[in-house]
Amino acid sequence: MKWSWLPGVLLMAGALPLSAQVEIRLGDPARADYSELHEGLRRGTPVADSIVRLLHSTDAAALWRVGRGGLDGGDWDAGLLALTRLAELRVPAFADSAAQLRRRIESGAARAPGGHEASDLIEPLKAVGLELRRAREGDQAVRADILARVPAADYGVADAWVLGRMRDGTADTLAARFLAATGVEPKVRYLTLLAFSTDSTQVPLLARVYVAPDSFGVPVRYGMRASDALLWIGTRTSFQALRDARTRARARGAYADPHLMRGGYDFLTNDSSAVISRTGRWLDEWLGMLK
Repeated sequence: MKWSWLPGVLLMAGALPLSAQVEIRLGDPARADYSELHEGLRRGTPVADSIVRLLHSTDAAALWRVGRGGLDGGDWDAGLLALTRLAELRVPAFADSAAQLRRRIESGAARAPGGHEASDLIEPLKAVGLELRRAREGDQAVRADILARVPAADYGVADAWVLGRMRDGTADTLAARFLAATGVEPKVRYLTLLAFSTDSTQVPLLARVYVAPDSFGVPVRYGMRASDALLWIGTRTSFQALRDARTRARARGAYADPHLMRGGYDFLTNDSSAVISRTGRWLDEWLGMLK
């Protein structure tokens, strides 16, 4: 999934835990498709059709069964999606169930089938509670609580996911904190949080960061966060900005350090391949489709 980096990188960045809240989008005519769980996912395939049904479901009880069922050998990815959708629905009746399951996982009382980690469910379960808090307390209170915990790195992917869903200047606040922050860790934290937002107002800033991360006090290897953000925004404008920024970054030699190579390919080539793995199409193909 999107934020499953190496533990050492996470520690250095003061960023987010290994378990992740799901980011996925299908069928929005104004934005590119996106999936962290299914490489090269395309509309119209049986997998995509199944996902669309989950993403549009309003049956909270059925979503809970699918989400909980992953621990009993059910479809693990579908379970993550179901819990994400349940969080969006904000159904109070499932607050206690989500909190109880989360505590069982954290205590080690609930385990996942082989090949999976029960801890992957913690952040989606947290998101259920956070979305209900938004309904009760309002965005301003929840946003203030999350942002107050960022300097001490006392936050998780569910917090980032919830911030990314907020409007009313949340992205502007994150951008301002990113620009004002001193030190690598705070810079990377706020840039990472921006990468969960679909607010297109930040496209120009993100493109500049991608071209020259060092000029913003961000180590070049974290330039991918700006690329991730532009990819998640998913509009024609953000994709055009990403393509232009990649061209300028290559001309500038921003990512030419051979230590950034992976699998025999340079940083920018690997970063470019992330587009097709997450969206199912190459960048230029999306530019020809999006309006």
